[in-house]
Amino acid sequence: MLMLFLTVAAVQIIALMSPGPDFFFVSQTAISRLRKEAMMAVLGITCGVMVWAGVALLGLHLILAKMAWLHTLIMVGGGLYLCWMGYQMLRGALKKGAPETTDAQPVALARSGRSFAKGLLTNLSNPKAIIYFGSIFSLFVGDDVGAAARGGLFALIALETFVWFSLVASLFALPTMRRGYQRLAKWIDGVAGVLFAGFGIHLIISR
Repeated sequence: MLMLFLTVAAVQIIALMSPGPDFFFVSQTAISRLRKEAMMAVLGITCGVMVWAGVALLGLHLILAKMAWLHTLIMVGGGLYLCWMGYQMLRGALKKGAPETTDAQPVALARSGRSFAKGLLTNLSNPKAIIYFGSIFSLFVGDDVGAAARGGLFALIALETFVWFSLVASLFALPTMRRGYQRLAKWIDGVAGVLFAGFGIHLIISR
């Protein structure tokens, strides 16, 4: 059982460390907004991971296998949301090109609650999360894994996700990072927007 936990922990941290929508959203929020808002985004992403982990532990791969239309719906819906996020970031980047809008926000995150909601939706629409929890993660959790072990795995995944993205938020909230963002805000937001739109388009066409 210990080996199962160590294996899942190792696979989970590798999945978290590979750049994706969650990473880019947390880093972009931390570098351009208050650290409090970045932490709310981290909480939102962690809650999203908890949803995916809970469903996966209940048999997500079986559900997706028997309900192909649900898989398509999740993929298309998630792709559209990521495209919308990309559009918002690109629009913010273009506004920064005008002198009178130098202080414009890259993404309209006026309240911490909105950062939480955007973090949650970003994770729920994350193609990495769908693929990971729908296939790879499910391989390690067989029918012989008891309820107590499943609960432990659920807590492990939630804690690991929160700790990792908290570190990401703390790193990108450093003054040095913020000063660099002020100089390159237009390009950083533009690249982030293109990446989000790219993730969304890939999710839609690969369904």
